[in-house]
Amino acid sequence: MLAYRIDRRSGVATYVQIVQQTKQALRLGLLEPGDRLPTAREVVEATAINPNTVLKAYRELEREGLVEAKRGLGTFVRRTLGAAPADSPPATELDAWALRARAAGLDREDVAALFGSVLDQHFPEGDQ
Repeated sequence: MLAYRIDRRSGVATYVQIVQQTKQALRLGLLEPGDRLPTAREVVEATAINPNTVLKAYRELEREGLVEAKRGLGTFVRRTLGAAPADSPPATELDAWALRARAAGLDREDVAALFGSVLDQHFPEGDQ
C-alpha cells in the first residue's frame, strides 16, 4: 500500500504533496486501476495531518479522473499515468547514476539541479 511522506519544510502544501506522490506512484506502476488508496484515517495515523487535508487531496485526484470514491468502501484508482515502471531499464540506469552521483559527493539539491537541467535540455517546456 502507498505510504505518504510529508515534508513540512518543503513549502509545498500538504494536500499537494499527497496528490504529487499519488501521481508518481501511478506513473511508476506502483498503483494500478482497481487498487485502493489508504483511507483518510490510515494517512492521518501515519502522518499526523488533518483528515480534511487528505480528503482535499483525494477530491483533487477524483476531479482529475484518476481515482473514484466508493461510499463505504474507500477510494480506488481509476486509471494510471505514463509508462515508466519502477523496474524498467531506464529506472535501473537512473538508480545506478544516482548512486554514482552520491559517491561523487553530490547532495540531493545538486542532483535535482543537474537532472532538471538535463530534463530542460531534452524535454523543453510544452514538449509533452
